[in-house]
Amino acid sequence: MRFTVSNGVWVISHINFEHNHELAKPEERQFLRSCRKIFEASGGVDVGRRRTKPLSYLGNDFGGDRNVQFAKKDMGNYLPREMGNMMEPGDVQGLLNYFRRKKCEDPSFFYAVQVNQLNQATNFFWRDGRSKLDYDCFGDVVSFDATFRLNKYNLICAPFVGVNHHWKNMLFGCAFLLDESTHSYVWLFESFLESMGNTQPKTIFTNENEAMSKAIETVFMKTRHRLSTGHIVKDARRNLANQFANLEFMKYLNKCFYECHDETEFQVSWDDMINKFSLGDHLWLKKLYSLRDKWCLVFNSDTFSANIDSVQRSDSIDTVFHQVSTKRMDVISFVQHFEEKTKEMHLDELEDDHFCKHVVPRLQVWNGILNHAVYVYTSKIFNFFEMELLGCMGVRMKEVCKDGEVCIYEAIEEGQQKVCKINYNLSTQDISCSCKLFERMGILCRHALKAFDFNNLTQIPVQYILKRWTKEAKKGIVVRVSNERHGLSSNTVKSVQSLRLSELMHMGSNVYSIASLSDSGTKIVKEKLAEAMELLEKDEEIVNRLAHAKKVDSSPSLNAISDIWTMASLSQV
Repeated sequence: MRFTVSNGVWVISHINFEHNHELAKPEERQFLRSCRKIFEASGGVDVGRRRTKPLSYLGNDFGGDRNVQFAKKDMGNYLPREMGNMMEPGDVQGLLNYFRRKKCEDPSFFYAVQVNQLNQATNFFWRDGRSKLDYDCFGDVVSFDATFRLNKYNLICAPFVGVNHHWKNMLFGCAFLLDESTHSYVWLFESFLESMGNTQPKTIFTNENEAMSKAIETVFMKTRHRLSTGHIVKDARRNLANQFANLEFMKYLNKCFYECHDETEFQVSWDDMINKFSLGDHLWLKKLYSLRDKWCLVFNSDTFSANIDSVQRSDSIDTVFHQVSTKRMDVISFVQHFEEKTKEMHLDELEDDHFCKHVVPRLQVWNGILNHAVYVYTSKIFNFFEMELLGCMGVRMKEVCKDGEVCIYEAIEEGQQKVCKINYNLSTQDISCSCKLFERMGILCRHALKAFDFNNLTQIPVQYILKRWTKEAKKGIVVRVSNERHGLSSNTVKSVQSLRLSELMHMGSNVYSIASLSDSGTKIVKEKLAEAMELLEKDEEIVNRLAHAKKVDSSPSLNAISDIWTMASLSQV
């Protein structure tokens, strides 16, 4: 609705009677312009708190620090003066107590502790319930970095990082390790998989470490292991300091990393670089070459990576964790810091979701496929797609063969020598391109889009819309569980229950958010929950599991079981 004001009178100049966007959820209210002011009553923060972290405490009332950021200019004298310590000094027992408290607050919270022969805790892993839901949606690619240290304890601090549908970092969990032995890494990776339903990612990126590589071969048997380009570049700066300032050398090195079209071209380019700069005896380059199948793009173009290894993303994670590791921070303070960073990333995602629902990017050209993409993909992914579609204008394509319903094309970009081969099935609309952009990124390349345009397609075929990149990425979530169900151990049974609980809590959260909008909605949900509880109490499998749990004392607490979602998760039915 738009208004004009004339002589103090408001006149409606335009109105759209159809509500043309989704209503904001309660947790999104801070993104509305009408909700960006801190009222005087909200400013009354305890004066006993220190002035150093005021936003953290206001954030508790406003749903997170990000919500406060919208109204910082209105805070005035509301900043508190003093704040006492939040927790006791951090030691192992304190850390375990903290994890247990988090488990009581969030039944989906997961933590594991490894002890040595003297029964001393040596390694820790934890993740919250939301991270499990995130992994169900975006756990196809994981980045694991074990290069950070907590100075106070010299503990290895190793986060598991993913990328969401807005192409932004998200945290799947974190670990503290006392050493970098294969044994420790095997324990950690097995704990991580257990917490995530034993579903392995398609690709895992890590720093280079021999013990870690052996552990990945043992645990992630279905996963492609790749080395982080960002870490290789850092090592190259140290080991090739003289050559790194040489632009010609960097051109050769970049070609070996990103620009070779096949393994033969890579080998020729590598040999040319070694010979031209007389580096045949360079030990670090010899080792790098021996690991080429883990870092060179040409050896990994057939495996999905989501481009998670980009320099931009690596730098942002480095910033977060190096800020922590440079301070003398105890373990509990770090866990709290990690928790806050996780919440910040969730708020980032919530804001991006809100933006995608209410703002449609302006199309640079009118095109049926582009118009389809703008309503399917998130804004960031749409930008990638749009770049590929506009790149079609620089692609020259010809049909070289047709066998029944299958057409074979050759495409070449202006100014390039590489010829891409495209296979297109006219009846099924299946398409493949030798550049393999879709295989590694999940977005159609300009060559495939050129073939679609050549055949007058006006929509993206459904098989080429990767749900993890869409606005609906988290709707209709299906908990991912490994198909290997034979001979399940008791730990695996608990893990499967945890998975069912995660799915139910995700669905329940959406139901509660909608129901809370009105008294009638709340009444409906309460009545249906009461009916569901009566049915659950009569379910034979649940009754048997509860009876068994009382005998072995290995089930969730009675308080947790009283929660309808926890009880329902005890059985598949």
